[in-house]
Amino acid sequence: MKNKPVSTSMSLQYLRTNVVRGAIIYGLGDLIATLILNEFSVYRLLGMIFIGATLYALEIPNVFQWIERKTQRLLGTKRTLTKTALAMGYFNPIWIARHLLFIKIFSLHFDQIGWDLLKVAWWSFLFNIPISLVANYLIQNKIYMSWRFMASAVFSALMAIYYALSETIFL
Repeated sequence: MKNKPVSTSMSLQYLRTNVVRGAIIYGLGDLIATLILNEFSVYRLLGMIFIGATLYALEIPNVFQWIERKTQRLLGTKRTLTKTALAMGYFNPIWIARHLLFIKIFSLHFDQIGWDLLKVAWWSFLFNIPISLVANYLIQNKIYMSWRFMASAVFSALMAIYYALSETIFL
């Protein structure tokens, strides 16, 4: 199967392979989190598969492309550190809170949506900085562009497990 764009708009990248990878990897990561927490929900599973195949499959590869364009004139350590910092800046506490919001919506736990999600996301982000720095460094500087979304999705799936558990840890 060729890696043909699903749709293009203003040169945005949205590839079938990213749709499939996003659906499988984000769905599987969240499924593992729900099984660990004994919170399995078919709605949540389908919702996270949907988010992985749509929003994340569109958003993340395009942010990575933007990071490449933004740093293409930089050299050496400055380029490496800038790429890592931009990736860290993208996967910030607001991004984490949005992910937790999706979990609450798809779990049908509307009563649990509040400012506490941002608090959990902030502590989760701070606690995870050493791991995220290493992972984002590797993804942005050692992985070919065509594989970055998949590498990021795998890391995010592992982090989805952590984010799900972080509500228990940080609340």
